[in-house]
Amino acid sequence: MSERKRIALLIDCDNVSHNAIEGVLEELAKYGTVNVRHAHGDWNSPSLSGWAEKLHPHAIRPMQQFAYTKGKNATDSAMIIDAMDLLYSNNVDAFALMTSDSDFTPLVLRILESGFPVYGFGEKKTPKPFVDCCSPFIYVENLISEEETDTPQQPVKKTKKALRMDTALVRLLRTAVEQTSDDSGWADLSRVAPYLSNNSSFSPINYGYKKLSDLIRATELFDMEMRKGGKAMYIKDMRN
Repeated sequence: MSERKRIALLIDCDNVSHNAIEGVLEELAKYGTVNVRHAHGDWNSPSLSGWAEKLHPHAIRPMQQFAYTKGKNATDSAMIIDAMDLLYSNNVDAFALMTSDSDFTPLVLRILESGFPVYGFGEKKTPKPFVDCCSPFIYVENLISEEETDTPQQPVKKTKKALRMDTALVRLLRTAVEQTSDDSGWADLSRVAPYLSNNSSFSPINYGYKKLSDLIRATELFDMEMRKGGKAMYIKDMRN
């Protein structure tokens, strides 16, 4: 069993919806314990009232940042300083950034250089450079429950046809299986998943599936079988 990570979650409250915080914390629970939870913003601003209601129930620490200059976002600088302090604290093993702002792309690259994974969460408006450098990156619209919004945006599971038409996805999955397979062409799913995480911002949630195995099954591009007493799933490209 892999070691549980200590994760620092830093939230840019000016640029991401508070409705997704429950889903974000549930997703991060797959990777480890979120022992640092900092929400950055100007808490005097009425626009953060939704976030203010989420702080206590989820043990999130508000980090006050006054807007010293009108039209300038001081939250960015405060978050970057916070992240760098945590980077050298030896109290965390991974970072999660909840923001839709591409200005944090250099920060992600710096954290990655130090050997820490960065999990990204942002709205679908998030610029691609930031999305691509996180591993994984999940669109928060896919994590918002119906109870949290008057206009539910639950992820619709893409059909086999839609998945197969996504040439980038098909190429990514086939490459991952090829690179992690044995001489017979079969790959252990537990090896495929880390390969995907290390080489892209991929997450099955962005395609409407909670599990990688469900997404792969939906494509109908791979043979699948259970081994080791039903505890391990192996997959093989049907072309082989």
